Amino acid sequence: MSGSNDHDRRRRGTPHDADAPPDEEGGSLRTNPELEEALREAAAAVPDADAGRGQGEVPLEQPVEGSPEGETARLREELSASHDRLLRLQADFDNFRKRAARDREDALQFGPQNLVKDLLSVVDNLARAIDHARQSGGGDLEGLLQGVELVRRELESVLSKHNVREVEALGKDFNPAQHEAMAQIPVATVEPNTVVEVLQKGYQLRDRLIRPARVIVARKPDVPDAEGEPSGGS
Repeated sequence: MSGSNDHDRRRRGTPHDADAPPDEEGGSLRTNPELEEALREAAAAVPDADAGRGQGEVPLEQPVEGSPEGETARLREELSASHDRLLRLQADFDNFRKRAARDREDALQFGPQNLVKDLLSVVDNLARAIDHARQSGGGDLEGLLQGVELVRRELESVLSKHNVREVEALGKDFNPAQHEAMAQIPVATVEPNTVVEVLQKGYQLRDRLIRPARVIVARKPDVPDAEGEPSGGS
């Protein structure tokens, strides 16, 4: 009786048998091919999705290039760089302006320093010539003349050292840019408009005229008419 019930229970598959572990030799579960294929496709799709998400996502701290946030960041960097350059240029200009003002003030106050220094020796020699003439009682006129001539040559040397030179005038054509005509006289031996006499020498500093030369200019002599009167005469 007992053996018959066990046989029936095994044949009907009671819940007790369903909870029992499968037989190690022949009780393994059957796999569904479609389910396995679906699982494989899902597993393959997961890495691709992760990779795509890693490439498409951009941290919030780094705006995407071309986006409004990225353009704003670029403009801010350019504005900051331009502001720094402007500050440096302003500082350089201020330094240059101060240095130029200081140099101009020094030039106005001490510009003639070298000329004055060279003229001091001329003044000393002139004083020696005057003292010598006084000590001699006026008898040594030749010595006085030599002393004055020495001072004149030294003074001309100082002026030449500082690029001051005499304006050429005598025997030259009258040049209103360098000469000042004080009179005209008829001279037949030279061409008209020629400087025949220098009343006061002129000087120029490099190419700039300091003082024009005061001169007398030749003109064509009057030709007498038939009655012996000069033409153009009153």
